[in-house]
Amino acid sequence: MTKLVRTDEETLLADMARSFLEREAPLSKLRQMRDQGRTHDAAAWKAMAELGWAGVLVPESAGGSDMGFAAANVIAEEMGRTLAVAPFLSTAVIAATTLRQVGDARASKALAQIAAGETTYALAIDESVKFAPDSTRLEARAVGNGFCLSGSKQFVVDGGLAERLLVLARTQAGLTLFDIPADRAGVHRDMAHMIDSRDVARIRFEDVEATGADVLGAVDDAMSVLQPALQAGQAALAAEMTGLAAGAFGMTLSYLKERKQFGVEIGRFQALQHRAAHLWCEIEVTSSAILNAGRMLDSDPASAALAVSLAKARATQTATLAVQEGVQLHGGIGMTDAFDMGFFMKRARVGAEWLGDYSYHAEKVAAQRGF
Repeated sequence: MTKLVRTDEETLLADMARSFLEREAPLSKLRQMRDQGRTHDAAAWKAMAELGWAGVLVPESAGGSDMGFAAANVIAEEMGRTLAVAPFLSTAVIAATTLRQVGDARASKALAQIAAGETTYALAIDESVKFAPDSTRLEARAVGNGFCLSGSKQFVVDGGLAERLLVLARTQAGLTLFDIPADRAGVHRDMAHMIDSRDVARIRFEDVEATGADVLGAVDDAMSVLQPALQAGQAALAAEMTGLAAGAFGMTLSYLKERKQFGVEIGRFQALQHRAAHLWCEIEVTSSAILNAGRMLDSDPASAALAVSLAKARATQTATLAVQEGVQLHGGIGMTDAFDMGFFMKRARVGAEWLGDYSYHAEKVAAQRGF
């Protein structure tokens, strides 16, 4: 199998992103925010918007940089290395891709606000412990010329602080996607911190009024605009998880070179070398899957489902392996909160569940391959 590699432009973007993140959003920033009870760094997000990251998928006509999905994955992967906290996936990837599918004047205005870093979004889609959009039960009952939304959503990542919500609801003949302000009457948010110290919310909708102007796409046909956005989000999340795997591996490799037993660096022990080499190989193969998913989304989005699910499934496995090996190879200190490996493990656990776990995507891969 030929390994895919980054283009010169992608490498330059990765180097620039890594330099910025190591300076402005290092892992120590996440620990500081966790200790202060904060889940959002507004200054860092503003700086990312100024770099063009918030508009990475926004057309230039709306003030974006329009660099494409492969570029978005490069940025997400570098953010994973330092566990940067920002509404990049929910706003710059998922919301921006959704709005691009609509293409009307209202969507263009919203895209311009995203690119400028002036608004943030959250995707309110999950209702049970597993990702299952087709099982949506939140009701959007037709009332006159509008709708009345009733029901609840959980595991809404960035939902506690987002200014707008993309809400998937069941209408008379199918599913419909709504774009509503998070402070609309009847919207009740129960904010919480996830185990990886990021923002999440459970949201209740009690007779929330929505008009036709709040509908994205066509009534009863939500997935036409939402499915491409879900795939974009899944690919970018897979990239972030691959980045965190690489970050955890780098930390582990440094420890193997420094820690001594019986006067010898433990990295000289052949058994540990084999484990490190195996993990490196897994990260490299998964990185190729990430590149392929991004390029498929850019060149042939209608055929990208297999590449995206393969990337998310592999990234979940690789990140899990990386953090488990990281904890074990660090010995006793790997289990302590004073050591940073635990942050990688917690982020990997959240990433594994969001937008479909390993089983969900493995089943997608199997089905598309005829099994």
